Amino acid sequence: MSAPASHPDLDFRNTNALWCGVLVETLFRRGVRHAIIAPGSRSAPLAFAFARHPKIESVPVLDERSAAFFALGLARQHHRPVALVCTSGTAAANFFPAVIEAHESGVPLIVLTADRPPELRACGAGQAIDQQKIYGGYVRFYHECAVPEASLELLGYLRQTVSHACDVARADGPVHLNCPFRDPLPPSEDGTAAALAGQMDEKFFAHLDGPPPPASTVARLRLPTGRGVIIAGPAQPKNSAHYASRLTALAVRLGWPVLTDALSPARHHAMQGVTRVAAYDGILRSDEATAALRPDFVLCLESWPTSKVLRAWLAECGAETLLVSVASANRDALHGRTRHLAVAPEDLELDHVPPVDAAYASLWQKAEAEARASLEKRLLAAQELIEPKATWLLARHLPAGTPVFIASSMPVRDAEYFWPATKQRHRLFFNRGANGIDGTLSTALGVAHGGSPAVLLTGDLALLHDSNGFLFRPHFRGSLTIVLINNRGGGIFEHLPVAQFGDVFEKFFATPQDADFAKLCAAHKLEHVPVRDWEQFTKLITTLPETGLRVLELKTDRKRDAGTRKSLLAKAGAAAG
Repeated sequence: MSAPASHPDLDFRNTNALWCGVLVETLFRRGVRHAIIAPGSRSAPLAFAFARHPKIESVPVLDERSAAFFALGLARQHHRPVALVCTSGTAAANFFPAVIEAHESGVPLIVLTADRPPELRACGAGQAIDQQKIYGGYVRFYHECAVPEASLELLGYLRQTVSHACDVARADGPVHLNCPFRDPLPPSEDGTAAALAGQMDEKFFAHLDGPPPPASTVARLRLPTGRGVIIAGPAQPKNSAHYASRLTALAVRLGWPVLTDALSPARHHAMQGVTRVAAYDGILRSDEATAALRPDFVLCLESWPTSKVLRAWLAECGAETLLVSVASANRDALHGRTRHLAVAPEDLELDHVPPVDAAYASLWQKAEAEARASLEKRLLAAQELIEPKATWLLARHLPAGTPVFIASSMPVRDAEYFWPATKQRHRLFFNRGANGIDGTLSTALGVAHGGSPAVLLTGDLALLHDSNGFLFRPHFRGSLTIVLINNRGGGIFEHLPVAQFGDVFEKFFATPQDADFAKLCAAHKLEHVPVRDWEQFTKLITTLPETGLRVLELKTDRKRDAGTRKSLLAKAGAAAG
């Protein structure tokens, strides 16, 4: 953490200015380095306080829903709390989808909603709604702040309350502080706070400095004898390399195969000496393979895998399971014979090493090699612009270490099916807490802002659903390449039984749109590149631009590609079986 200033730079021009200065300085001392601010009048004291703080980057975002998801992406990138500010009224309601995602995935957002003071509520005053606990159970801590007063006692209360909110956010996820303000809202001088100018010094904030306490402690495991398998589920740890290294050491000692979700660092880092399996969605479509590979014990890390086929197989096996996740919430959607150990997977230690069943690991190794060979052969030969090959080529040709945000629905499934295990250290980001498509572009912009060149893999509907995210372009720092799969509709629905129902399916489920993405990009002054063939696409993703936004549009056939996917996976299963 940066060294604090020798004296806090507070604004004593009026009570609101001093109050919000204390609030913002407390956030800074507790680790906040970014504030995302949606415009509005009632939130003016907060906006001015953030804008004048020299060590917090304050970013204006017009659309509140986009602002909230952008903040969520920044919090994912930096693994630290991000402040999110809006005015009173329905502005706060537009934060709700991102707050839900942050709750479900444990992302530290600090939501600051400005409000009318109590005397202007429930009386017809403009832009006033009931904001009390507006996010219900989707925040880990809620508090209605006092109406600002220029007193040391109340400023001490504010400091300690905000500090506590930061601790909760860092440990558990989003928090909400509702902040009422009376006029004057801008920092016009009125003399109400001037008397405190000589009474507030560094001592007021000094106790807030210092690193947070460790989030977890080492847990020692005693695992049973028998055929064991490790499921490396979706995870976004602060240090992906350390996560993969610790998992490698654990897997080597156990001799157990590791089934690596595409959203786990285990899929993207070298794991020397480990039987690493990535093609299980094809392998487990073979009846012979599902029977031969049945485990006695499952060690699942972080959360259940994305793959529906793998989850169904685990449920059918009924093996005893240990689910290891630092989150205390119930993540056992399969309701099997599962115990939950609430520690970080990196903190596992073995108390005892059971005998290694080398033959079992060999079965998985052989199945992976055969299924992978089948997939590689057919994807290499494919000349048409098919969706699975776009994902496969990203894995093969993106620069090492590239941050990649994967949209929900079909893109995340294609990553699960076709992104092979590599040692390229790609960092995959995702919104899989609630699994929605809302906020896809804005979250990816947050992941990319101020960092290394990044990529977003998305479908057309997810991009259109959040196209207001493009309004952020003038403030964006960094590089984001958007790989747009335009199949004119919701490709995920083609894999569900509802796809059999003709016109109703197309109109109400696939919902094809007629947007012209070239014109949309032109309206926002973005580079738009129509992809003609795989050679061009490979060149475009092998070297990423250092700055700016660009859209690489691949026009594909939704119905054809649904059949292609099924065929690829069926043939992989047959090869493994």
